[in-house]
Amino acid sequence: GQPLLAASAAESAQKLRVSDGGKSLLLVRQTDGSWRVPGYFDLRADFTKLSRFVGELTDAKVQRLVTSSPERLARLELKDTRIELLDAADKPLWALTLGKSPETGGRFARFGDEPRAYLVNLNAWLDTEPKNWADTQLLDLKADQIARVELPFPGGPVVLSRASAGAPWTSDRTPAGRQVRAERVTGLLSTLGSIRFAETLDRADPKVAPAQAHTRAFRLGTFAGQTYTVSLSRQPEEKKLKPPAPSADGKSGPAALGSAQDLAAKGAAKPEDKKPLAPEFETIPAGPVFVHIASSDAAAPVNGFMQKRAYEVSDYVYTALPETPADLFEAAPPPPAPAEKKAPGQK
Repeated sequence: GQPLLAASAAESAQKLRVSDGGKSLLLVRQTDGSWRVPGYFDLRADFTKLSRFVGELTDAKVQRLVTSSPERLARLELKDTRIELLDAADKPLWALTLGKSPETGGRFARFGDEPRAYLVNLNAWLDTEPKNWADTQLLDLKADQIARVELPFPGGPVVLSRASAGAPWTSDRTPAGRQVRAERVTGLLSTLGSIRFAETLDRADPKVAPAQAHTRAFRLGTFAGQTYTVSLSRQPEEKKLKPPAPSADGKSGPAALGSAQDLAAKGAAKPEDKKPLAPEFETIPAGPVFVHIASSDAAAPVNGFMQKRAYEVSDYVYTALPETPADLFEAAPPPPAPAEKKAPGQK
């Protein structure tokens, strides 16, 4: 009936290690209370996933003592499937070795190196893949935090701003008879303010540099005075002329025409009317989308994360953004009709 893990033990832990099937995962608490994944480029850990996992341990209960017999213990497969909470010096604060699951449910378990096994009602999945523990959220700005947006376009940037979170958006380039399309701006803030990566690559990866040659940089300014530059890069789709196919004898290029004697013989023969062959093109699809985020706050963690890897994001982050300034505006409602003047004494 006792909890599998006491909440106080979980709160004092500085490290979490999970081992299973010869693989091991380590998470390390930072001085600011956040957690990192050393095994995946020391990126920030997904705190929601960590909290859920620890919650499964604190919610589980010890159901009963199973055995303290060495012979029976050997049959419960209590081997290398292990969960450990450690202090900063790697001293174990709490450790649990998991064995097989009985047909009635639950899991056989042993605390530390105790010569006893218990049945616990724990069904947590032990994920030992470091990448799966990394927090994919690179930027998390709420729409009501954003006071200003600068969008790049070939003819020059468009700046949208507002005086407060509930105030209407205005622009320095609003066309006559138009107004800022509030619904479009809401979607824009949702896309740019909440960015998650789908994959990370080495910054020297050959896919990265070609994409960076085609970059759009968006700037978000908050009411608190911070600025975030969100640069999205993607190598566009390309159409290339296909090289000529080799002739039947395996020759290509000028050699496919034959020798001078062959050409003279062909010239002497009566040429047949033939249509010129249309050139053939092959389409190389657009490359992946990469994001780079820079904060005006030099101490912001995202600035450090950007130095570790290149971050690939969903295509939607790129394709959902406005392509022309016209996408940001809509027809303004007509001005109200002037009130009708009434004659003196008319009701």
